[in-house]
Amino acid sequence: MFLVREKGPGAAGGREAGNQRAGRPATGLLLTEPLRGLADLGALALAAPGLLAAPRGDGHGVLVFPGLLASDSSTLPLRTFLRWLGYDVRGWDLGRNNGPTEAVLAGLPRAVIEHAERSGRPVSLIGWSLGGIYAREMARRHPRQVRQVITLGSPYAMRDPEQSHAHGPYRRLRSLHAPEARMPGPELRSRPIAVPSTSVYSRWDGVVAWQTCIEPETPVHQNVEVRCSHLGFGVDPATLWLIADRLAVPAGQRVPFRPPLALRPLYPR
Repeated sequence: MFLVREKGPGAAGGREAGNQRAGRPATGLLLTEPLRGLADLGALALAAPGLLAAPRGDGHGVLVFPGLLASDSSTLPLRTFLRWLGYDVRGWDLGRNNGPTEAVLAGLPRAVIEHAERSGRPVSLIGWSLGGIYAREMARRHPRQVRQVITLGSPYAMRDPEQSHAHGPYRRLRSLHAPEARMPGPELRSRPIAVPSTSVYSRWDGVVAWQTCIEPETPVHQNVEVRCSHLGFGVDPATLWLIADRLAVPAGQRVPFRPPLALRPLYPR
């Protein structure tokens, strides 16, 4: 499965051990997710004037994948912002994300390849939660068509279903999923990808353990912490600024994220 196939023995290394020790977020964080998500949306309205100064890039193609049980409507604010910045941005056009169904397994690579061909250059992939796991696997399988990957609260390093409150709904949809033999297991899913990537995570995430959303930093990978709910990643002003900054990095270059001095308080690390 894309989330967790089974509980397996932990790989060696501090990150894997830390991820395995991490439990699911506190119940209080989960129960307040809807309210905090609305607060994040309200913060977007207040921050809109400041976002006018967000970095702009070359207008290349961008695909945005929604989280579990969500559809393209959930990513509309994010896509509207990126379209305003000049990017050729599209949703995944696969309806509600019910997990790795046959339609998803066939539609994802087609969407990536067609958008790259249509725009004439590699595309950036942005994935929210489960959508970020999809994005990483597409980059792993089609690196020539993918410019970079940005994940938003995506538990690609999760080794135990107890690290996510979303595993129950995911499991109830299992009858809709493609055979497990076609899915990457936890070992493969947590391996680094070859294209530049940025993992955005929040210690305020009430759905998945934030420790499962990061991996060791390398010259092509960076973890960036923000302060928002799991439901708020797509509207959180700090996350939107970060996405704009990452998309504006010229193709073939890797420039670490360094927020402007005035915005540094929005990024804990």
